[in-house]
Amino acid sequence: MTNPLSGHDGPYDAPIEIRGFRVLPEWIDYNGHMNVGFYGVAFDRALDHLMDDHLGLGEAQVNALGQGPYILQSHMNFLREIRQDEPFWFRFRMLDSDQKRGHYFAQMLSGENTLCATQEALFMNVSHTTGRSAPYPDWAVTRLARMVQDHAPLDPAPQVGHTIGIRRSD
Repeated sequence: MTNPLSGHDGPYDAPIEIRGFRVLPEWIDYNGHMNVGFYGVAFDRALDHLMDDHLGLGEAQVNALGQGPYILQSHMNFLREIRQDEPFWFRFRMLDSDQKRGHYFAQMLSGENTLCATQEALFMNVSHTTGRSAPYPDWAVTRLARMVQDHAPLDPAPQVGHTIGIRRSD
């Protein structure tokens, strides 16, 4: 199958906003806010919308092609607690891509514009038959490149490219 089953060829909003999330009761930990693990779940669910609705690389396409995106590396910053039933939403920007991979940055926000968390991640297309990397179809490579191009004018986010470690004053 070489034709996309969903998504579109752009132009892509810069950034892409994905809305309609709420903190579920089962996501609350003993500190009374969303548990750290569920931030990852929430980012993953929002990424599913980006892949389905915009890039056409979601579940239907994965089933048709027998290959799909796997997260290789992810770095999250937790900036503000969110509590049960609190609504939240996401902004995504594609930073880079090639024949097999994509690099994105996402922000989780609540209210009008309150930054709660960020995620920077690298994903790779993987064949379900071989378990190894596989090139995306040409249409997907073109869509990823177009999204990178459409997002290039966005101001840099301060969390992109950060290393993790204890900061010491000299």
